[in-house]
Amino acid sequence: MAEDLFIAQGSKSDKYKQLLPQIHALVGSETDAIANLANIAAALKETFGFFWVGFYLVKTDELVLGPFQGPVACTRIQKGRGVCGTAWESKATIVVEDVEQFPGHIACSSLSKSEIVVPLIKDEIVIGVLDVDSESLNSFDSIDAEYLEELCRWLVSHL
Repeated sequence: MAEDLFIAQGSKSDKYKQLLPQIHALVGSETDAIANLANIAAALKETFGFFWVGFYLVKTDELVLGPFQGPVACTRIQKGRGVCGTAWESKATIVVEDVEQFPGHIACSSLSKSEIVVPLIKDEIVIGVLDVDSESLNSFDSIDAEYLEELCRWLVSHL
């Protein structure tokens, strides 16, 4: 497959429905996890214009910055700290409408206003998180959660 994406028009749901099969085709036969994570971050950022998209990977007792698209980011996050660390600890997706209202939010960038974090769970163990930030309030909802969780479930089966 050529490394081009067809950027869908229409609703958010329509965009996800068209993007996910393209991601499957793009990374499905690639065996390198870092390459796959990098391409997924790029595909999400390119399709939706998110402020920041990236992965943090569990290394021993903390999340360590992995492949991402966007401005520089926090390098290490402790379990239970910020949105990413809380999603890791709870093994659950977290949608934050306004990051200023999230207790203990870690401000890697003051431009980030809303966020969604989806844990990557393999064999009931969190191995990382997908973190997506927006410069606008209330950017993420149940549609994002549904499709990003689907993407992450598929992804962990290929890591």
